[in-house]
Amino acid sequence: MDLNSKTAVVTGAGRGLGRAYATALAAAGAAVVVNDVDAEAAEAVAKEITRAGGRAVAQPGPVGPAATADALVARAVEEFGRLDVMVTNAGVLRDRVLWKMSDEDFDTVVDVHLRGTFTCVRSAVLRMREQGGGGRIIVAGSPAGQRGNFGQTNYSAVKAGIVAMVRTWAMELAKAGITANAVVPNAATEMTRTMPVFAPHIEAYEADGTPFPDALRKGVAFGTPEDCAGAVVWLASDASEGVTGQAIGIGGDKLSLWSHPEEVSAAYTDGGWSAEEIAAAWPVSVGARPATYGIPAPKL
Repeated sequence: MDLNSKTAVVTGAGRGLGRAYATALAAAGAAVVVNDVDAEAAEAVAKEITRAGGRAVAQPGPVGPAATADALVARAVEEFGRLDVMVTNAGVLRDRVLWKMSDEDFDTVVDVHLRGTFTCVRSAVLRMREQGGGGRIIVAGSPAGQRGNFGQTNYSAVKAGIVAMVRTWAMELAKAGITANAVVPNAATEMTRTMPVFAPHIEAYEADGTPFPDALRKGVAFGTPEDCAGAVVWLASDASEGVTGQAIGIGGDKLSLWSHPEEVSAAYTDGGWSAEEIAAAWPVSVGARPATYGIPAPKL
């Protein structure tokens, strides 16, 4: 992939998936604005890229406020002359079961993920439409947003909402030549370290390079952050022209395409449905094969 003519912004790029995206984009030739709420982490990644011969600057700040989004776009234009790719990766977790989740737990996750994606993409699109030549919007979904996950009311909701926005943006931005897609990554990060099923494998990998087993790499698409970066580089490139409105799973050894919500069964009766008629019809027609939910546990 040749991205030498492109400039990208990557939010939450101080570590984990965001760092992997930023360094991979730079290695493919893109100039990168590295964002993170941790200023030292953002600076470290930008210096890492420049030491390797790439082009990067740090622009720290918390995503969510429109001012941060505007500053990221302005920095890209100031330093590199244009903006071609917006990657919204920044995120936080505030996991609690529903009855223990506070308003603050809910609002914090909504502000960073959902509002942060919205404000950054809005600012990026304003610039891309003004300068012409199309562009690439790449946002972060999650398996939790596709299927739900125990203890993640807030996180599942925002990740589902982000993919819903992608479907809308794909329609709204098509005339301007701007594509909008979601990556649905699964990787060893500070977020997944908190999950008991992944924690020992992450610790072993970090301690001595013990590879993740196939039950993770293939079974649940779980690997390193670097395993997910190829999808972002491809989506940022001209090779992905025409791919838009999609939710693309990536992680470990697995590449996948997630479906969007669609009707899977239907039944009809003249004059509409009474409660009694629904009760009789449900188990033998529409509800005979109910939709599954929740992220399946890996078979280790």
